[in-house]
Amino acid sequence: MPGKEYFTLSEIDQVADAIRSRTHYQPRIGMILGSGLGDLANAVEKPESIPYDEIPMWPVSTVHGHVGRLVFGLLENQPVVVMQGRVHYYEGYSMQEVTLPVRVMQRLGVEIIVVTNAAGAIRPEFAPGDVMLITDQLNMVGMAGLSPLRGPNLDDLGPRFPDMSQAYDRQLMDAARNVAVQAGIQLHEGVYACLAGPSFETPADLRFLRAIGADAVGMSTVPEVIIARHGNTRVIGFSGISNKANLDGSTITTHDEVLQAGQVIVPKLKTLILGILRDLA
Repeated sequence: MPGKEYFTLSEIDQVADAIRSRTHYQPRIGMILGSGLGDLANAVEKPESIPYDEIPMWPVSTVHGHVGRLVFGLLENQPVVVMQGRVHYYEGYSMQEVTLPVRVMQRLGVEIIVVTNAAGAIRPEFAPGDVMLITDQLNMVGMAGLSPLRGPNLDDLGPRFPDMSQAYDRQLMDAARNVAVQAGIQLHEGVYACLAGPSFETPADLRFLRAIGADAVGMSTVPEVIIARHGNTRVIGFSGISNKANLDGSTITTHDEVLQAGQVIVPKLKTLILGILRDLA
């Protein structure tokens, strides 16, 4: 069954109102947790959670490693809403459905969104368990025409042609760098490329992506960031490196490997994100 191609502003507000009726929190920070990274939600204090399947029109994840619930609460005394798992285009959802949660966060008053993902290394020096600060992105899916902004523009939320020259917030990136230095965390930096998936990349795919400037690759995040910036929401992003660059076809990549790497990545991400929130406070 084809996914819903467009949401009106009234439909987005309907979802936001349904969520608002179930929590007393008014979140300032939104977080989207990728494959194997859902344990970050356990750091939220005084949590209130809502399963995705209890929210009208909200897309429900079908992928192992994505719990599928919204968690409201406090992190470093900042009111937050955490997406414990996301949905992807390859699951059969439209780009508008994939990015509906970001639109709803914006209507809930979220000012900053932290995006995280599990990503495959393209740079050979990256190792499983490393963390990469996303400094820019390659919208491979969007270049093929699958933009989350396709269709009628929601003028109340943002312009028809949004600028993407600073997709990731420079002040927030500086804060992340400072936290990494203070905590002794090796924080790589690089460009994240989004492919549609769900198959992992061939060695030729990876060599091509490396040639055009990508440092890590995954199947999410970029559409969410585009919608966030369309609505003038600040963004910071992290890729948890889940597997080595397979540029010569000598290794096999599995989803279990992705989830296992998350156990090493989560403590680092927790330190980085809590440090950034302290800086914001």
